[in-house]
Amino acid sequence: MTRWTHSFRLLTMFLTLLCLTSIGTAQKNDDSKQGTRKDTDLPRVLIIGDSISIGYTKPTIELLQGTAHVERVKANCGDTKRGLQNLERWLGKTDWDVIHFNWGLHDLCYRHPDSKTQGHRDKVNGTISVPLDQYEKNLEALVKQLEKTGATLIWATTTPVPEGEAGRVVGDDLKYNEVAAKIMKQHGIKINDLHQLASGFDASLWAGPGNVHFKPAGSDKLAQQVAKEIKAALPKNKPVSGR
Repeated sequence: MTRWTHSFRLLTMFLTLLCLTSIGTAQKNDDSKQGTRKDTDLPRVLIIGDSISIGYTKPTIELLQGTAHVERVKANCGDTKRGLQNLERWLGKTDWDVIHFNWGLHDLCYRHPDSKTQGHRDKVNGTISVPLDQYEKNLEALVKQLEKTGATLIWATTTPVPEGEAGRVVGDDLKYNEVAAKIMKQHGIKINDLHQLASGFDASLWAGPGNVHFKPAGSDKLAQQVAKEIKAALPKNKPVSGR
């Protein structure tokens, strides 16, 4: 074999490999574009809420896969004060079809700077984050802002405050939910009663005594109801696969 023949074969092999790589990359990019295009065609859903919603977001996304593109605000949305400060940024420029939202557990929480409990919670010496009358005003303002998006809105009731919670008073969840329900009814907003659902959970689904959070199994149960309500609210003029 001459040096020229050897060089020609090497060059041929290199060009063939380069061509195959280019074809593979093009197919991959095309598949990616198709996937994005398909995803964009689905109804777009935004979840707004605190750490309880963080727990049920992933299973909700899984339950609605292929039916809706579900996102959650990339933050713990805290109380209504934080909501008023950040809602415009959280909504962004996306044309949302459905928004599932809640504020409450952070509003009714008592905190004291000297408390060593997580989040400085202290219902004995602390100050409530957002008093009930201010919560009503804040939530009304937030609802009006959300209505401007044109999305179908779903209010999730605040989940229960268990006995022994360091910074929250048992029963305040009912008071805040009552105020919220009045606002939602005035605005014709669907209510997803997660409080009622979670009130029936046994101890095995809660994170622990005096803890407002849930184990994954508890969050999964919340997600089932969240996904059901969202699916029922999806627009009928966009392609929705049966699931």
